[in-house]
Amino acid sequence: NVFDLYFILTSSQFMKYLKYYLSPLTVIVALFFILQGKHYPTAFLIGFSLFIILGDYFIKEDSSEHDYKYPFFLNLPIYLNLPLLFIFISVSIFALSNEPSILFSSLFSNTLNLNLVQISDSFSSLDSIFLIFLSGLFIGIMGTVTGHELVHRTKNKFDMFIGNWLLAFSWDCTFAVEHVYGHHKNVATPIDPATGRRGENIYKFIIKAMFSEHKDAWIIEKNRLKIAKKNFISFNNRMLIGYLRSTAITLLAYLLGGIHGVLVYLLIAFIAKSLLELINFAEHYGLVRVEGQPVLPRHSWNSNATISSLYLFNVTRHSSHHEKSHLKYWELKSYKDSPIMPQGYLTMIYLGILAPFIFHRMMAKKLIEWDEKYATAEERLLAEAQNKKSKYLSFIK
Repeated sequence: NVFDLYFILTSSQFMKYLKYYLSPLTVIVALFFILQGKHYPTAFLIGFSLFIILGDYFIKEDSSEHDYKYPFFLNLPIYLNLPLLFIFISVSIFALSNEPSILFSSLFSNTLNLNLVQISDSFSSLDSIFLIFLSGLFIGIMGTVTGHELVHRTKNKFDMFIGNWLLAFSWDCTFAVEHVYGHHKNVATPIDPATGRRGENIYKFIIKAMFSEHKDAWIIEKNRLKIAKKNFISFNNRMLIGYLRSTAITLLAYLLGGIHGVLVYLLIAFIAKSLLELINFAEHYGLVRVEGQPVLPRHSWNSNATISSLYLFNVTRHSSHHEKSHLKYWELKSYKDSPIMPQGYLTMIYLGILAPFIFHRMMAKKLIEWDEKYATAEERLLAEAQNKKSKYLSFIK
């Protein structure tokens, strides 16, 4: 009722809701920054990256668990990410293309009194490179991760609609099928393409995972349609519908920036998809499970690092997510006794892509600890086999 709502807005209870608005707020701030012109995209990406890394390191971990009476205000920041991401990516494509849309430029000029052509012309080469990476990073964090949250809500049509459109930015309709119906069943086993092996080359993993997950998603969808006795080539095929969503965004990129705009968008989408695979790699890196045995909290790397948890809507509480995938992000448990990532998720993603050797070395110590503290006798045998295949001697005691 009105009194309860007033209580939320005027008390400390407000903060437990407000903190999850960091994600859409960041998109708004980033949009403001890049519209300032030269050097601002570069400055924002550097500042944003430092905020994540230093924030995860210095800010006290948040393992708190709350009861929430108003789930609408927890879903709202996720829903807001869709239109905000749409605007941000549109501006990025326009600014980075050499055939900018006159109509789009006029829209900004008439409504906000901003000359987008002049702003984009002011960008340096470094600004353009950083804006491409920032756009891919935003799709990965604000799009794919929030899409992941929503496509697990398979019985809620509105959430599935928003979730699938968020995934469409990275051409990743695969995720809504293979992740939900494949990865969660096969995690930490050799048949799961989203589980990184000990010492595995991160860049090779990204490419391999993209193709393997795509293949698995088609198999899952083909079998589903066969059992349901529905036509394979139809609007019942979630993969085909997913392609149409991403095609629509690609067409928009063409309208915003011509062929060059399409190429820029596809590069951004590829970066976003690569970052998703990096997150996949980190979430279960080196962990093993005997096929057929239940998925338990020990089969995921957990983290309660505050900044990563807020931006990733608690996907960092991964042990709880895999234990009960139907739980919404604010219902996940912190599981402080589960295997813990050495740094926040987003920090580990930066390490994985920029300094993979450091990533492997840091995780080696954690894997030795996992073998001793968490693994069953059967799992230790599987771990030993991976250790011997790995070129990183630090895995071997």
